[in-house]
Amino acid sequence: MSNLPSIEGKTIVETLQQLCNEYPEGIVFTTSFGYEDQVITDLICSNNLPIEIATLDTGRIFEETYKVFNRTIEKYKIDIKTYHPASSDVEKLLSEKGPYSFYESLENRKECCYVRKVKPLKIALSNKKVWITGLRAEQSTNRETLDPIQWDKGFEIIKYNPLHDWTLDDVKEHIKENHIPYNVLHDRGFVSIGCSPCTRAIQAGDDFRAGRWWWENNSKKECGLHTQGTEK
Repeated sequence: MSNLPSIEGKTIVETLQQLCNEYPEGIVFTTSFGYEDQVITDLICSNNLPIEIATLDTGRIFEETYKVFNRTIEKYKIDIKTYHPASSDVEKLLSEKGPYSFYESLENRKECCYVRKVKPLKIALSNKKVWITGLRAEQSTNRETLDPIQWDKGFEIIKYNPLHDWTLDDVKEHIKENHIPYNVLHDRGFVSIGCSPCTRAIQAGDDFRAGRWWWENNSKKECGLHTQGTEK
């Protein structure tokens, strides 16, 4: 897509305001309540920006994630629109393959992610023009080519990655300085937090994504939300 919004030289808040002006009621920010997403939620809410905040409840997220979800809505006095997988899809998957089929093969794992994450995301993004994410370039080799703003070909939507050039230390510092609620699992070695059966803590020096689907030996591991292809 050649006509992406021009955001050069603008701060994150200025860019968010610009996108709100250009695409009124057409912007959604999807949060999983990790460090990065909490920073973006704070920037949106602290500046009273009219951006829908949404989350995907896969049915298998950590109790600690629900707790920071609750702390977030209490602090900012906001509604967070929640999307769930279709019950018929989950019933079919579990009836045919059981509750832990994702451990058995890459194909099965991607099927579970598709049912629980990708399909609900498609609904969340429907009729939207801009999708805001918490992706950072340093998170994995698969994300090193991130730009602040891109065209996502798979979901056919403008994707804005406001923290693309932030380091993890930058994120933590912003959390601390602004007293932003965060998932306590981060204090226990969980850097990237997803579904409970598929996420574990990592050791110092491990790849950022090492705690996700750890039984798969691949540093480019993704669930399907951010592998749809992008254009600058």
